[in-house]
Order: sequence, then C-alpha cells, then structure tokens
Amino acid sequence: MLLDTLSAKAFSARALAASGMFAATRPDRLARVVMALKDWGPTVAAGYAVSAIRFPNATAIVDDHGELTFAEVQRRTNALAHAWRADGIGAGDTVAILCRNHRGFVEALTAASKLGAHALFLHTAFSGPQLAAVCAREDPRAVVYDAEFAGLIEDAARGRARYAAWTERSSNGSAPTPAIAADPTLDQLIERGDHAEVQPPPTRGRIVILTSGTTGAPKGANRREPRTLDPAAALLSRIPLRARERTLVAAPLFHSWGLAHLVLGLGLSSTLVLHRRFDAEETLRSIDEHGITALIVVPLMLQRILERGPKVVRRYDSGSLRVIASSGSVLPGELATQVMDTFGDVLYNLYGSTEVAWATIATPQDLRAAPGTAGRPPRGTVVCLYDDAGEEVAEGETGRIFVGNDLVFDGYTGGDNKTVIDGLVSSGDVGHFDEDGRLYVDGREDEMIVSGGENVFPREVEDTIARLECVEEVAAIGVEDEQFGQRLKAFVVVCDGATVSEQDVKAHVKDNLARFKVPRDVVFLDELPRNATGKVVKRELAHG
Repeated sequence: MLLDTLSAKAFSARALAASGMFAATRPDRLARVVMALKDWGPTVAAGYAVSAIRFPNATAIVDDHGELTFAEVQRRTNALAHAWRADGIGAGDTVAILCRNHRGFVEALTAASKLGAHALFLHTAFSGPQLAAVCAREDPRAVVYDAEFAGLIEDAARGRARYAAWTERSSNGSAPTPAIAADPTLDQLIERGDHAEVQPPPTRGRIVILTSGTTGAPKGANRREPRTLDPAAALLSRIPLRARERTLVAAPLFHSWGLAHLVLGLGLSSTLVLHRRFDAEETLRSIDEHGITALIVVPLMLQRILERGPKVVRRYDSGSLRVIASSGSVLPGELATQVMDTFGDVLYNLYGSTEVAWATIATPQDLRAAPGTAGRPPRGTVVCLYDDAGEEVAEGETGRIFVGNDLVFDGYTGGDNKTVIDGLVSSGDVGHFDEDGRLYVDGREDEMIVSGGENVFPREVEDTIARLECVEEVAAIGVEDEQFGQRLKAFVVVCDGATVSEQDVKAHVKDNLARFKVPRDVVFLDELPRNATGKVVKRELAHG
C-alpha cells in the first residue's frame, strides 16, 4: 500500500513538473505563494491569487472586451467580493451564473470562491421556465446574467439580487438596454469596491454543475474539490498542456469540460482566450492572431470548422496548435480522422460525464489506430462494465459503464444519486473494451431498444448512416413497431447540395447491419436540436 502511494506521488510529481506548473519562483514571492495555497486550498480563488503573485503583469484573460493581467483580475475580484459581502452575500450562499464565455463569468466565479459562496452554473440554452425551476430548487441568493438573458430570468430571479455581467448597448449606443437599467453591473461594483485582499472564508464554497437535460429535467451535481493534485497530474500526463501557454476555451465555461480547462489554466498560469459566441472562422482567426497552443472544444465545433472548407482553414496559420482537446458529446471516428488530417495529430478526446468527471482519454495515437474509441482510463481512474445484475461482464462484451476517481460528484443537490456498484458511479452509458483495453461507448442506457428480441443501440445505426457521404449528421430514437416490438426512427441532415432518399438510407443500413437495425422511418431535417454543448436533445425529436 505504501509503495503504491509513493509510486502515485512520484508519477504526479513527474507529470506536474513536465507541465511546468512548478517552474522556479522568485524567492521573495515563494513565501507568499505558499501562504496563499495554505489559506485558500485547491480553489479558483487560490489560482488567481498565486498567479497574481508569480506573474502579476502576464495576460490572464483575453476576451471580446480586451485583456486583463493576473494582477488586474486579482484586484477586480477582490473588489467584487467586498461589494457582494456588503450586499449580504457570504459563505454558504449560492450565486447563480448565467453567462457566456467572458471575463464576467470568470470574475463572478472567483469572487464567489473568495467569499466561500457556492457557484451555480446555469445553461445559456435553458428556457425561462427551466431557469425558474432550477432556481426554485437551488435557491440562489443572487443571479449574475448577461443582458441578452434579462427577459428569461424574470421569474428565476424574482426576490433575488440581480447583477448584469455583460451589458448590451441600445441601438444608438448611448445606454444599456432598459431591461437591465435597474440592475448594477459587475463593472460598477468593481469600480466602487475595495481592492484590498479578501480574508479567506470559514468554509469553502462548492460548484454546482447542471446535467445537460437531454433526456429529462436537468439536475444539480455537487462537484467536490480534489484533495490533491493527482487528478490534474493524471490528465496532464495524457493531454500535454503546458504552463504559460495560450488556451482558447471555446467549450462553454458552465459545462464541466470548459470549467476543467479554466481550472487547469489557473494551475498552469495560462492565458485564457474567450469569445462570447462560437464562430468557426473567428476561432481560426483567433488561433492565428493569438498563437493559440490549446483549443478546447466540443465535437460539433470541430465539425463546423471543417465545414468552412480547406480554402478557409488554410487562410489562417494554425501551426501553433499543440493540443485540440474535445469532449462533451460523441466524437465520431470519421470526424476525428478529418481533424487530424487537417491540423495534424494533436487531437485528444475525453469521455466522461457531469457526474464522473472523466473516465477515459483517447490520444492521437489511439484515434489513429481505432477511430471512434473513447480511449483508456488515465492513472487514478477505474472503469468497469457491469450487467443488469451488477456483475462484471466478460471481456469484449457490452456492459453499463461505471467509473471511480477523485473527482466523481457528491450526489445531486436534490438528494438522490447515480447507481453505485463497488464504489464506482454509473456514467449512464453502455460500452465495451477492445482487446487493447480501449473503451468504446455504444450509447445511453436509456436509449437501448429491444428489436426482434435483440438489443439495439442507436449509436451503431447513427454511425453507419453517418458514413454516407451525403449525410452531414444523424440521430436515431426508438419507436414502437408491430412486427419487431421496437424499431429505430432516424433523423437525417443532408449536406448542402446533396440528395438522398429514405430508401437509400435504409438500403445502406441493411447492407451493413442486421435487418432489425434498419430504421422503420427516416425523417429529413434542416438541423438537429442541440443544447449549448452540442449534444442532440433527443426528447425534442421524440415529441416533434
């Protein structure tokens, strides 16, 4: 046991040292760094405090408003925390954040961390009733929002403090929009706040991340703080992020994938480049302009970039990219290959969930050898496959995916939990390992149908249809069928200028899969309904 512990610590030390996280610090600053870590622990507040000591004049954030140094972020978040404390917000209170990717999101999260307040991340794609239901359940004391969402939060924020993070100007550019005129902005609070250092709170706040809600109502997942740097070391050993580089986080910060790279970026004192809205060509331009070394995306963003075509992609210099890190939804094998053929073998795919953080990571070598794989578990993570009886499945067989690591969630805020077997938490998916130990995700547990007495997962049929050159994207759901009990119904988006018939799609599936896997119906759509992280919202297809 002792040898295992020592081995794990040695592994972490090597991985963190290789990342540059422990680069030499001036002696006059080292004592202050140690004290900040002691006072704040593994929190967002500690990240900016330490970076402000080590690299005060280095650029911390680049967004659509300009640049901020680490020292500026530290002073601004001190002022915001003091202003919020004067407004009655303190340790144990909850601050809801409904913002796109920009400094306001980061500053609100950091100020909440400095107060010991909990941060509740709201999805930017939620409807007004969804926001109201989440806030009624989680009961935040304050809501921080972008001006574009002012109308949506009326019910959710009723009786709560309201603060505008990103304000739009009126059409003549002279004043904020009327919907937010009565609410103070974060900039106003920062201007009048005290920039002095904040005293560490008696208790540390937590971060509540909402599940995507693609198959049901979104739930709040309590995200635990890591006890050590071992999880960061495990990820950095598989995805070679490096200190003081430039990371473009295109994935939403309210999602666990975007948040992970905000936190990792703090540990590495990286410059975070943020844009409020994703645009494929703007992303390419930003990579060129800022010399981006790491691009953090969801798979749909990669698809949109490639859709711009080779001529547009080659217009911008992407040679600085060392890492393209993708997560949040399924990364099709064909897309992975196309991305690497375009940008080089710099693509990494992480499979996980809001509840389990990460389960496996696929390196470029994995994706070249086995396109479509989710990769292998990093050090410190255990992945097991169980059948419906709770027994591990035989090698090569499909089973329910269960994960254990230091970052699994602490249960839903409503009090319920995911299924747990042998201390491992269900990801909600089913999958199988190949003979080389690489995981493949076959689909969601609740999406499996029984057709003609056989288990059918939509993912296999979706992947088959997606291989048709004329198909841009596809989704499938289960529907009732008199002959087979259940069959799949496919929803297909065709590439611009291409034509394909329902019979063409069915014939292609029949040529490649068993008869009972052929969709009963094929419906053609202009686009698939997706949430802000690119996941297809299948309940909308079922009710459409």
